[in-house]
Amino acid sequence: MTKETLIFGHKNPDTDSITSALVMENLEKKLGNENAKAVRLGNVNKETQYVLKYLGIEAPELIEDVEDNQDVILVDHNEASQTVGNISNAKILKVVDHHTMNFVAPYQLYYRAEPVGCTATVLYKMYKENDVEIDKTMATLMLSAIASDTLILKSPTTTEDDKKVVKKLEEISGLDINVYGTDMLKAGTDISEFTPEEIINIDCKLFEKGNKKFRIAQVNTADLDSIFKNQSYFEQAIAKDIEKENLDLYVFAATDIINSNSKIISLGNDAPVVEKAFGVSVDNNTAMLENVVSRKKQILPNILNNLD
Repeated sequence: MTKETLIFGHKNPDTDSITSALVMENLEKKLGNENAKAVRLGNVNKETQYVLKYLGIEAPELIEDVEDNQDVILVDHNEASQTVGNISNAKILKVVDHHTMNFVAPYQLYYRAEPVGCTATVLYKMYKENDVEIDKTMATLMLSAIASDTLILKSPTTTEDDKKVVKKLEEISGLDINVYGTDMLKAGTDISEFTPEEIINIDCKLFEKGNKKFRIAQVNTADLDSIFKNQSYFEQAIAKDIEKENLDLYVFAATDIINSNSKIISLGNDAPVVEKAFGVSVDNNTAMLENVVSRKKQILPNILNNLD
């Protein structure tokens, strides 16, 4: 039996993680790796469901771990805390990412991370560099990822490279990122059927600094009030995770995609760091962060720089 190469994004996958795995699988196959297979490390969120349904594509297979010496390719992440639990058993062939590097391997591999708004932007370049045609489906997957990660090019993570790639992808896909992206983002804000426990895990990442361990969860919404009317239930769910994982801090950010602000809940022994990090006053465990929409570019760096 031929050995598969599993391709996957981070736990609690967002649109970039799912679509980049699919786009990378296609690229690998075009370059001769017929055993490439996109998989996922968590449930598909509403936003990504919209994309897959639009294209008539099945979600990648869900996996919980990998076999010993399994060949894998990581997309949209590189940190051990965000990947499959037994990643040390695997053979990482490649990493394609756009996040801060926190990665060590005892062997040589292909590692590519660029300071752009989305992994899909890097993948677009890889297609072009290898003279691989980008069809309408691949273009739509990449456009979806960029629209998601950059909030339709409004996030401070957006770069000129992202904008240039979007123009090319719009031409191939026949889509307008503003029209299509708005519909996609709105689809992702429908969380009415989820419990608070499920909502805080839609897009949640674990981070470490020294002996400090914290989580930042984020959810997009068009109505902050609909989220915070259930604040007490969210706090109960967060408190359970803090106790279960022995976290020092948990920040839950509800990002208003209409007004480009985020309202947060901050809990844990290091919760006061939020006031120093963002120059705000925390009232009833909450604070409004004006013009803050990016976990990677705005929330995480400010916390890291102020967490002792």
